[in-house]
Amino acid sequence: MLAGTDPELAATMGFSGFGKKARSFDLEAMFEQTRRTAVERSRKVLGKECGCCQLVHRKMCFVFLCVGVMGEVSPTGYLERETFFTFIYISVFCCCCNTVFTELNLSFFLQNPVKKIPDSHEITLQHGTKTVSALGLDPSGARLITGGYDYDVKFWDFAGMDASLQAFRSLQPCECHQIKSLQYSSTGDVILVVSGNSQAKVLDRDGFPVMECIKGDQYIVDMTNTKGHTAMLNSGCWHPKIKEEFLTCSNDGTVRTWDVNNEKKHKSVFKPRSVQGKRVIPTTCTYSRDGKLIAAGCQDGSIQIWDRNMSVHTKFHCRQAHAPGTDTSCLAFSYDGTALASRGGDDTLKMWDIRQFKKPLHSAERLSSFFPMTDCCFSPDDKILVTGTSVKKGGGSGKLFFFDRETFQKLYEIEVTDASVVRCLWHPKLNQIMVGTGNGLAKVYYDPVKSQRGAKLCVVKTKRKERQAETLTQDYIITPHALPMFREPRQRSTRKQLEKDRLDPMKSHKPEPPVAGPGRGGRVGTHGGTLSSYIVKNIALDKTDDSNPREAILRHAKEAEENPYWVAPAYAKTQPKTVFAEVEPEDDETDKPEWKKRKI
Repeated sequence: MLAGTDPELAATMGFSGFGKKARSFDLEAMFEQTRRTAVERSRKVLGKECGCCQLVHRKMCFVFLCVGVMGEVSPTGYLERETFFTFIYISVFCCCCNTVFTELNLSFFLQNPVKKIPDSHEITLQHGTKTVSALGLDPSGARLITGGYDYDVKFWDFAGMDASLQAFRSLQPCECHQIKSLQYSSTGDVILVVSGNSQAKVLDRDGFPVMECIKGDQYIVDMTNTKGHTAMLNSGCWHPKIKEEFLTCSNDGTVRTWDVNNEKKHKSVFKPRSVQGKRVIPTTCTYSRDGKLIAAGCQDGSIQIWDRNMSVHTKFHCRQAHAPGTDTSCLAFSYDGTALASRGGDDTLKMWDIRQFKKPLHSAERLSSFFPMTDCCFSPDDKILVTGTSVKKGGGSGKLFFFDRETFQKLYEIEVTDASVVRCLWHPKLNQIMVGTGNGLAKVYYDPVKSQRGAKLCVVKTKRKERQAETLTQDYIITPHALPMFREPRQRSTRKQLEKDRLDPMKSHKPEPPVAGPGRGGRVGTHGGTLSSYIVKNIALDKTDDSNPREAILRHAKEAEENPYWVAPAYAKTQPKTVFAEVEPEDDETDKPEWKKRKI
């Protein structure tokens, strides 16, 4: 109890609880008691043979906190409805096979991977009317860039957009060449643009050019001796670790690495070769996740992989990965770096283990592809593989297919639109799927619970009201050498200046309409009050035709003869008789020969 405080007063004022002693917890004692209980429980199962590894458990027991998932199990063995809860239990498990022994009768099931796909909501970004052939998202997921067959590259800022979903910038960096690939660097400060010409470009985040690769000499046979590509580019990507290095492949039969700081020459050249040692065209290229390997898919159906530091011989290769004569449109390494997915022009999707690169682990067929840049990608948890399909005009809907990485069974599909699905991108930080289609749309699929930021930022913002054109502000005249007393203050903000001018009674005063008639209220009429304005008005109203000057003069001849007031009296005795020329009839040229007639 507080010193010097009456017990009754303390109870009245609500201080009576201060006299109770707080309960203390000894955490070390609690953990020790838990450990002893675990040891006692483990004695019951020690010596019991495991049904999985056929070994006798002699390992130490573990006490841990487990977040479990329970629900109804579907026929496929996955959970249909999920309920999350937390519980603490003591268990013993085998360190060889991870079999758990516990007195709690709980079953552990795998979570349905379909539940991880964020497709409950979607937004549609209108890029244009032609195919969206390139997609790029910066590492933080703040900005999306789209490129298409209409030569345009558009910038979308999720944080800056509202529900109208309008791009904040549009440009044509490669003039009249189709955009084939767009990608942000690992730091997100520059963008690689690969188009249909032979020179790749690098732009900054706002679309301003940083560098342009040099064009090679097309008259040199050995492509190693040229400084750059000599034919159309097919693909390109950034190095995942080195922010200044990027990779391109071209129809000149080479794969080249570049440095952003040196646009005059490539860093290294990789030359794919066929079985006969002839030049073959690479249609797609990529780095491995650690940046140590460079892979290229070629037109002869082969996939060739080099060590980044050794450009002469391939480290891995498969000659018959896809059908010869088809364009392998995409190569994608898994996040763990052991698997490689390839999307072929022969309507297949294959999974490879680069350690055993002779035969594919899995293959999916009848996945139509009409575009040389049809994508495939892995999910952020590396368990699902995604690709899109192409359709002819009026032939149905383009779909996005999801395959299990281990079994390659089709888990799920999304009908995107009534056009082909060309590009797909699953961002690991946002957990959102971006899709580029053949009818000029870029769709973003997301889930309000599982996804982060991205499309969630812009859909909640209301559309901005279009501001009416304001004409109150005057043009700002820059006079740097004027005296301070005559120098106009610089306008800091147009919006603030508009608000200030609106409050000014002189600038915001509505002009008076013109006065019709002679004038009133001290204002002169439209024609003015002076003689000159009256004459000007009458001249303007004179509708006489002065096209023939002779007739215009003779029009007043009779009046001057009858009333000779101004000129005739002064020259009455000396002025000769006025004789005017007679009007000559026009010559009849009908009887003249053709060569004598006037040519009009």
